[in-house]
Amino acid sequence: MSGESPVPTPGGLPTLRFPPELPISSQVEDTTAAITAHQMVIVAGATGSGKTTQLPKVLLAMGRGRPRQIGVTQPRRIAATSVAGELGTELGTDVGYQIRFEDRSSRRTAVKFMTDGVLLAQLHSDPLLSRYDTIVLDEAHERSLTIDFLLGWLKRILPRRPDLKVVVSAATIETERFSQFFGGAPVIQVEGRTFPVDVLYEPPPDEDELADSVADAVANVLSLDPDRDVLVFLPGEREIREAENALNARAPRGTVVQPLYARLSASEQSWVFATIPERRVILATNVAETSVTIPGIVYVVDTGVARLSRYDPRSGVTRLHIEPVSQASADQRKGRCGRVREGICVAHKRNGGPVEGREGAEGPRRAADGAARAMLPAGGQAA
Repeated sequence: MSGESPVPTPGGLPTLRFPPELPISSQVEDTTAAITAHQMVIVAGATGSGKTTQLPKVLLAMGRGRPRQIGVTQPRRIAATSVAGELGTELGTDVGYQIRFEDRSSRRTAVKFMTDGVLLAQLHSDPLLSRYDTIVLDEAHERSLTIDFLLGWLKRILPRRPDLKVVVSAATIETERFSQFFGGAPVIQVEGRTFPVDVLYEPPPDEDELADSVADAVANVLSLDPDRDVLVFLPGEREIREAENALNARAPRGTVVQPLYARLSASEQSWVFATIPERRVILATNVAETSVTIPGIVYVVDTGVARLSRYDPRSGVTRLHIEPVSQASADQRKGRCGRVREGICVAHKRNGGPVEGREGAEGPRRAADGAARAMLPAGGQAA
């Protein structure tokens, strides 16, 4: 089943192909066997190994998605819509998505991408998730409260849904602990990435010098390679605008600076996925960290910080703070290059070590109120 050889699917779905250049394609048969034999499977592998796009195809080739759906969660709406669009080009109307205020799915949809918040909300009316025969929790290493609630809920309902398959997918994850949590679930380890990525370390700038530091780093990259695109990670919209002004004042002709952050409309976000003749410098927040493949990116500039939501129990208020990202997030950012050829990541870190103060995977950051309110009605029905 692995490799470029076509795989016919049941139910009139298009013939599937697994690109041999993606590391996960060599694991298709092992993944299929594990999902067939177990109700819960964990798939772990480096960013760029093809998990997000190929796992739904593995499930379709197994005959999943008919008559019920394959539900695939993503932590952010841009990931849900862009991956659905990428697979939709190959599979047509059999792929849909649902995000807040927008539902592009139908009864014909076999693979439905959605934000994890959408799946959580569906527990109100469907606590056993009866519309799905398979759930894929992608990017589980982000460990948001919503993801953690979903993991616990799925463990709770699996004995009542023996027909339901669950696949937990992540780039960086403590596989042994996850496996133990789900009663010894098998782990499929996908080795390697599409192309290697070299990391160049630079000392982090002061906050008020961030825009100039980004402009300097981009200028250095462009002096080495005047043609390839650059993706820059910044903590927030304000920093993006400041860096955009600094770059527009210094960028050479033939370079287009494009912003990417959550508050942009879907049509504005889609601009970064279009291929244009000019070289691009894309300034993004952490919305571009996971499951988003921006075409043509060869270089990444990682400022090593993000604007994160933190709950203050004393005041009862959730605030946004700029702080160092976790090592897991740093690895995700590095993985945004190395998709089309060998990549280079310029990272702001001290002494080339792990990101300061936040080693390992992300932990929950927000007050549990919202997620708890979403769970309580479902908990009452499924108890």
